[in-house]
Amino acid sequence: MFTPLLALGLPAGSEWILILLVILLLFGGSKIPQLMRGMGRGVSEFKEGIEEGKRVFDKGLKGEPDDDSVAKH
Repeated sequence: MFTPLLALGLPAGSEWILILLVILLLFGGSKIPQLMRGMGRGVSEFKEGIEEGKRVFDKGLKGEPDDDSVAKH
């Protein structure tokens, strides 16, 4: 038995166009570049946080003290 609720997936081509039109109507043409710039900054900060977490984790595995924990003591 096929249930449409379980078949939900990513939007297809025409659905993306509709989504973009709704975004354009909600935010207006002048706000979209600011919105995308903010999203780009957020993604880059997220990636930097991931890399910092990896460095701290690797230092912990090697038994090296973290720079922040040394400064606190």
